[in-house]
Amino acid sequence: MLKTLSRAVSTAVRMSTTSSARVLQPLTRSALCSPNSGTIRPFTRSLWMMSNNGAASGYRPKLFTSKGPSAVSCGCESLHTEGDKAFGDFLSDEIKEEKKIQKSKTLPKMSGGWELEQNGTEAKLIRTISGEKVTVTFNVNNSVPPNFEEEAEQAQGQKSAESEPDIVSTPNFVVEVTKQAAKHSLVFDCHYPEDEASHGEEESDIFAIREVSFQPEGEGEWKETAYTLDTDSLDWALYDHLMDFLADRGVDNTFADELTELSTAMEHHEYIKFLEDLSGFVKCN
Repeated sequence: MLKTLSRAVSTAVRMSTTSSARVLQPLTRSALCSPNSGTIRPFTRSLWMMSNNGAASGYRPKLFTSKGPSAVSCGCESLHTEGDKAFGDFLSDEIKEEKKIQKSKTLPKMSGGWELEQNGTEAKLIRTISGEKVTVTFNVNNSVPPNFEEEAEQAQGQKSAESEPDIVSTPNFVVEVTKQAAKHSLVFDCHYPEDEASHGEEESDIFAIREVSFQPEGEGEWKETAYTLDTDSLDWALYDHLMDFLADRGVDNTFADELTELSTAMEHHEYIKFLEDLSGFVKCN
């Protein structure tokens, strides 16, 4: 009887020990190797999960992002290179030199009672005489002709600093003559010829008429279907009358000469402004 009881107690103890060992085994081996366990390498979470609430914020920091050619950062998040710095220094010097040779910060006045309206590179000169309105429109863009003689001297190495010619703006301009009782305006497309040739024999004109047409009055678009008189094959007598018509309304050689002075000053002013804007863009000011 006692042997039977002792055998039962021993069996119970063995079963209890085996059960305890089986319970502890998952925690000591398989549990520590399980990928779903919270006790596995607590610092293996990626850095973007630890920043700004991880995936929920959409934040993805680039741990190995290259700095590229950026030399310094000014907080504008733009590219800055050594070339940009050299470019900015060059522009600063160029602006100083251009301001030194600038004749005046104000634009010259036109004689004859012309009123100036400027919008960027475009300008209008307006004059009213005996019920007629005369409007001259021009744009200083692409108004400086190339100096081929200067290019030839540079190629031959003969150019000197003292012989450098002044830059003169000679823009194309449009003269619009409007009468109160007329439905259309008489429009003259004028330009400065390179050889200053004229149809007349007595006096050389500074400017020339290229085309003449009638166009709707005001700000409306001009019609391409309107007949345009080309002066290249025009009778000299008719051409001279057209030039006299303009001269009687204040558009003559004196006007054309003053217009080049005004246009040159405008072009130089706009050029300096462009350099300043370019410098600010490069330097990210």
